Amino acid sequence: MGNKALILQNLIEHHQKIVFFGGAGVSTESGIPDFRSADGLFNQELKTKVTPEEIVSHSFLKKHPQLFFDYYFKHLIYPSAKPNPAHAYLAALEQQDKSVTVITQNIDGLHQVAGSQKVLELHGSVQHNHCELCQKKYSLNELMRDENGIPRCDADNGIVRPDVVLYGEALEDVVIDQSIQAIKEADLLIIAGTSLSVYPSSGLIDFYQGEDLVLINKSSLSAESQATLVIHQAVGELFQQLN
Repeated sequence: MGNKALILQNLIEHHQKIVFFGGAGVSTESGIPDFRSADGLFNQELKTKVTPEEIVSHSFLKKHPQLFFDYYFKHLIYPSAKPNPAHAYLAALEQQDKSVTVITQNIDGLHQVAGSQKVLELHGSVQHNHCELCQKKYSLNELMRDENGIPRCDADNGIVRPDVVLYGEALEDVVIDQSIQAIKEADLLIIAGTSLSVYPSSGLIDFYQGEDLVLINKSSLSAESQATLVIHQAVGELFQQLN
């Protein structure tokens, strides 16, 4: 175990209320690409003049549902993705009589697959969907797509959309409030795999009142001067070293 991994291990052992705030870098090691890196989804060329940001927006879904879902199922759904050591470690940590809250910017649901019980999904989840007309709920595996690839409700043929926060939509107030409360009460905040560049998620760090802040990211972050420990390493690779 490296020196910084050992320091992280000791911090986790000596704190009781832990909040893990994770971004895309937590899921990349499960084979799910991020959005904003050089190789991310938002920097991939499309055969259309429409940008990926425009496609995954509320207005685009309303105007062009076929094109939206074509992109959505090709680029945002990864049914073969499995939890990596970071997901597994956090889930196991809950079994050690510690209070662990996971706040995630990811929409893949891998923390729950790994076994984490308290997960706050800032941007929603592809695992949950609802009919826009009657609000009937569907899991990802229950979706039935029509001849145009659009998921349809079996009750009224309405479009079944994912419970994901699209561009042009606001984050759910209840999730934001729960996240703020968890961060305020935490005695250890671990921020991992996120550039902290997307608002309002990036502002959550300002609510932390504890003494120990850990930042884990491959690239440098502007908040590093506030941190007790900074580790520039892949998240899953790091957590695989911990006991």
